Amino acid sequence: MTTTAVSEPLSAPRVLAVLVAVITAFGALLADFVIPAGAAQHLRNDAWPPHAKFHDAQYIAMSMLLGALALTLLLRPLTRSRLWTACAILATPWLGLLAAMLFPGTAIHDPEFSGTTIISLHPQVLLAVILLAVLAAAVALSGRAER
Repeated sequence: MTTTAVSEPLSAPRVLAVLVAVITAFGALLADFVIPAGAAQHLRNDAWPPHAKFHDAQYIAMSMLLGALALTLLLRPLTRSRLWTACAILATPWLGLLAAMLFPGTAIHDPEFSGTTIISLHPQVLLAVILLAVLAAAVALSGRAER
């Protein structure tokens, strides 16, 4: 494991990872519980049984915890190893979102909310792909800073 410092406090890899950490920590809470349009599809959806709401709340809490854990790592003196660990932690809920679509009987949205896409992708899928790309860029840039 390397302990080489990534660089100054406002290095591009750190800024990118912190951005993803904040989105990870608060995104699901805002989208699934606070913002009315998203909440109506999730925790405030009367059609959802309590157990489905439980699992969404579990995802929200998990995302907040993973975002906070990554922020804790990123706001300390930053080594490449610490940055890569934070990025791996942050990738977890987004990779989990994409992987969940592979399970039988799952859907990225309920049928009554099926119209919203951006460049033919559901907004959550697009966000996951973008944030995973940002994390990959942070890791790549941290390796580049070593040279």
